[in-house]
Amino acid sequence: MSGYQALWERAAWLDLSQRGRIRATGEDRLRLLHAMSTNAVEGLKPSEGARALFLDVHGHILADSHIWVFEDSVLLDTEPETRQSLVDHLEKFIIMDDVTLEDVTDTKAAIAVEGPEAKTVIENEIGRAPEESEHHLTADGVTVVAVSATGQPGYRLLTEAGSKDDLIGRLEAAGVSAASPEEARVVRVENGVPRHTEDFFETTLTQESGQMSCVSFEKGCYLGQEIVERVRARGEVKRQLVQIEVDAEEPPPAGSPVLSDGREIGTLTSPVLSHKMSACLGFSIARRDAVGPSHTLTVAGHTARVRIESEAV
Repeated sequence: MSGYQALWERAAWLDLSQRGRIRATGEDRLRLLHAMSTNAVEGLKPSEGARALFLDVHGHILADSHIWVFEDSVLLDTEPETRQSLVDHLEKFIIMDDVTLEDVTDTKAAIAVEGPEAKTVIENEIGRAPEESEHHLTADGVTVVAVSATGQPGYRLLTEAGSKDDLIGRLEAAGVSAASPEEARVVRVENGVPRHTEDFFETTLTQESGQMSCVSFEKGCYLGQEIVERVRARGEVKRQLVQIEVDAEEPPPAGSPVLSDGREIGTLTSPVLSHKMSACLGFSIARRDAVGPSHTLTVAGHTARVRIESEAV
């Protein structure tokens, strides 16, 4: 069974060890991360977690991260491209705080198990699985986090780097197929899951990205909050991340202009060919006033349409 098929029908494993993992220790670790991110962090208890964005003062997204709380530390999980920049960003604001950041990416491994049977696999191999999103538990030296990279039901297994091959061997012996990065990417796009640094960027405002589940409007001040609240008060943004379907036999190249009535309104990102949906799919941060049904969209000379609009406010 291919990894793509396994992700949709059974379960597949993905090697996500290249993702950045930053360990924060010190008495002020939760207070600092709460003040620097868009989600409520300070109230999280050990075994809990949250997904949050880190913004600059202008409200642009510097990093998209998972924040997992342990008894003596907090682990930040972020895209490979923002591994170092997130550390640099946070360290600028550690002045009198009791916080120490340690990049543990190279000493830890991260293997995802995703697909309809992922929970069964985890229960059989680890013993039990966390029930709530972003929650985690540790058994036999493996930390299991309820989080998905592709939008399928999934879990992240964190272990020592030297134990990675043994863990993969256990999964494959249990009949779990390997999924390549490209297979995982196709499923991610089919599920409408954008990725920071590929589909939204350091120039993207929070509401433009549509990742509003990462934002708490109940918490206190955080870096970039003023811009987020200003956009919310106005009730709209000029640009919005959308998923686009293109009538083509092969996906157009990434970066292809998205045209509305002949005018460029965005560029195509994460282009894939979806056999499941018999279409080419991708994302674009496009002008909201130019993607409605009254406009004709084209990409690389092919007719296109908006398939999914992200939550803007």
